[in-house]
Amino acid sequence: MNCIQTWPEPIVRVQSLSDSGITTIPEQYIKQLSDRPSSSPLQSLAAGDNINIPVIDLSNLSSDDSSLRDHTLTIYIEILTTKIRSKSEILVPSLFQVVNHGVSHELMSRTREAWREFFHLPLEVKQGYANSPATYEGYGSRLGVEKGIKLDWSDYFFLHLLPNTIRDQNKWPKLPLECRDLVAEYGEELARLCGKLMKVFSTSLGLEQDYLQKSFGGEEMGACLRANFYPKCPQPDLTLGLSSHSDPGGMTLLLPDEDVSGLQVRRGDNWVTVKPVPNAFIVNIGDQIQVLSNAKYKSVEHRVIVNSAKERVSLAFFYNPNGNIPIEPAKMLVTEDKPHCTKR
Repeated sequence: MNCIQTWPEPIVRVQSLSDSGITTIPEQYIKQLSDRPSSSPLQSLAAGDNINIPVIDLSNLSSDDSSLRDHTLTIYIEILTTKIRSKSEILVPSLFQVVNHGVSHELMSRTREAWREFFHLPLEVKQGYANSPATYEGYGSRLGVEKGIKLDWSDYFFLHLLPNTIRDQNKWPKLPLECRDLVAEYGEELARLCGKLMKVFSTSLGLEQDYLQKSFGGEEMGACLRANFYPKCPQPDLTLGLSSHSDPGGMTLLLPDEDVSGLQVRRGDNWVTVKPVPNAFIVNIGDQIQVLSNAKYKSVEHRVIVNSAKERVSLAFFYNPNGNIPIEPAKMLVTEDKPHCTKR
């Protein structure tokens, strides 16, 4: 937990800046030249460039036909270990989309739209949930406590879901009225989906099916949600909605906006704009699974670009190891040819 209790500078809500009608963005949001989408030394490939990341259909994993389940799992293992790709797909290790995952499409849509409604509530209502760097829980507009750092063009709401000992629904938005109930149900469904994916990952690594889940702490693992709001930006080529990084936790399930793309992943010398599939979750492997897999799975460097004409809402569900459990590579994955790995 961060011991710093207050932000180093007055908090400015990015949505308020966008709604004010400014035509140029403040200096603190202008990224260094090498980090700007328009000036990056890496080439950006748009979502319309006939590329995409793999899509995995999870429906057959629940089949009563064991041979179908085994055959499907074999295919998924090949996909996850990057052995095969179709011509229309681009290889981005440890990042893919899942469909027929068992989460209600209605629940996905209603939860995302409830958060959109929250971000469009009057500022004074949202300010009642303003966060601090002590836990980051609540309504926020910056990450990091260093004074004078470059900021991202986004607002967010961060909350804890698991374990139950740190979950406090009183800190969740009261409005819209169904928000708390939706978030609770959404969190339960995504935790269940993550448990299913952890079994697939373990099997693909040649480990016992429950190895990764046990390594995360079993039922004492952690989960949290960050609802992201990326307002319209008058100068999107100068800033980012979220700066380049890999996720420090275990696994992230992202529910993207249906109307506008924003997530970019790094692939070699390119930034690839991910083209979301309807009713799919984007699955992103984090640093902790990279360590547990001894880098067979590698966490993915990614960032978010913003749009001059459209706002964007996305929900990031983080599935993490219990903070009290040491994380190290599975012993059977450490060999002379593949020594112990902590992080790339």
